Amino acid sequence: MFENLFVIAVLQIEVRGDVPNNSTILKAGDLILTFSEARMCADQMVKTMDVGSRLRELRTERSLSMRTLARLSGLSTNALSMIERGKTSPSVSTLYKLAEALEVPITAFFRTEPPKEAIVFRKANKRSRVEFQRGLWEGLGGESFLGRVEPFMLTLERGATSGPHGLVHSGHEFVICLDGQLEYEVEDERFSFKPGDNLLFASKLRHRWRNPGKTVAKVLFVLSGFALDERPSEYHLSYGKQEMTTEQAE
Repeated sequence: MFENLFVIAVLQIEVRGDVPNNSTILKAGDLILTFSEARMCADQMVKTMDVGSRLRELRTERSLSMRTLARLSGLSTNALSMIERGKTSPSVSTLYKLAEALEVPITAFFRTEPPKEAIVFRKANKRSRVEFQRGLWEGLGGESFLGRVEPFMLTLERGATSGPHGLVHSGHEFVICLDGQLEYEVEDERFSFKPGDNLLFASKLRHRWRNPGKTVAKVLFVLSGFALDERPSEYHLSYGKQEMTTEQAE
């Protein structure tokens, strides 16, 4: 299926991208995705899932009782019941506790289904952006794309990590370090990145990353071939926990 799918990421030059019925000038920082043989999807209204319903869905998917989730998160069963029934809105700190207990990124509570398109063009200043502790996630159009590919950028401050738990999801993962340093663990192997280094692996292998350097790191990810109902980039929004190494402490 991937012979009809291509990604153009413009980093430093200006080019003209020609796709059916479109002629687009691309400048540094722009990105375009196209799925050449797919039909254009009709526009859909964006449906935002309320936090209570999403919390119940995440809890039941993991076969957790409300009592068990209360113990894992440090919240009362009454508070959880109120949230799930939409009787109260949780604070950000409460959502972080729930996200850690469920082992999901906090963005999992706010999933939306934007219109899916066969051609997605993103100006550099129009990217979707989500700030998290010690980092910034930037969507590069995959959230609106018809195919199963999702490119995104992470800007990671010193000490940023993907969290205490390894990540596992469907599909494949391509990672390239653009600036700074990055350390990646895939199963029992560890890879140290400098600018220009890259890694490709099956995402079913448990993996995690961190910025071991003393400066900000910028990393480009391309996730592909994942399950239709999965949003794998969510797993890469870390909880922002810092892990100090001996070298960093010095």
